[in-house]
Amino acid sequence: MEFEGTVYKIMPVTKGTSARGEWQRQDVVFEMNEGSFTRKICVTFFNKPDEVARLKEGAAYQVSVNIESREYNGRWYTDIRAWRIQPKQQEAAAPMPEMPPIVEEPAYASGPAQEVDDLPF
Repeated sequence: MEFEGTVYKIMPVTKGTSARGEWQRQDVVFEMNEGSFTRKICVTFFNKPDEVARLKEGAAYQVSVNIESREYNGRWYTDIRAWRIQPKQQEAAAPMPEMPPIVEEPAYASGPAQEVDDLPF
């Protein structure tokens, strides 16, 4: 799943050790604008300290995530884990078309030019 969001808050790092070795987890809260209201989504970055270090609060990103729920003691918990993040491409402003040079009307030696009436009777 993918979404576009702005970094709202970068949470502190949580570290630990498991049977597989040391691990590092960091949560980042993204804000999504959907019409007249905003939603906040907390995304977990697991063992990705370099990716989180490049994030800036207030910057927009395209985030790819996996969503998974699990049951523990009769309660359900949902994890949203990031697996790819890319800065949102800013739409380039369309270049202004070149304006033709302004041409001055030629001066007539015999006086002002006569107007032509092209309206029907």
